[in-house]
Amino acid sequence: MQPAARRASVFAALSLALATLIGAAAAHVLKRRLELERYEVLQTALQYQWFHSLGLLALAPWLDRLALPLLRVAAWLLSAGIVLFSGSLYLLIAGAPALVGIATPVGGLALIAAWLLAALALLRAAR
Repeated sequence: MQPAARRASVFAALSLALATLIGAAAAHVLKRRLELERYEVLQTALQYQWFHSLGLLALAPWLDRLALPLLRVAAWLLSAGIVLFSGSLYLLIAGAPALVGIATPVGGLALIAAWLLAALALLRAAR
């Protein structure tokens, strides 16, 4: 397995494990302790972490087969986007200063850019 594919796969697997752990804590402990609005933010963070981690895991075989710099950048942006988007929401729920919320839209933009770059890379590879 190519190093970029291995890094993406490991990050995605660890991210999915963390999302599972946080999701279990949310369902069994945090649901009773968080206000509804904060619980909904937690669910948003979990959904984004899950979907984009699965997407990164699905991208890993392409990273292994194709030596495409744009695809490697997309994988990096997905990883960064997951950390920035979901991570900032988790921190805000835990009581971090509101300034941490600046990272949320930056993470969202990284996720969008990642998928656009992945699409572009795969379109170019098809030619």
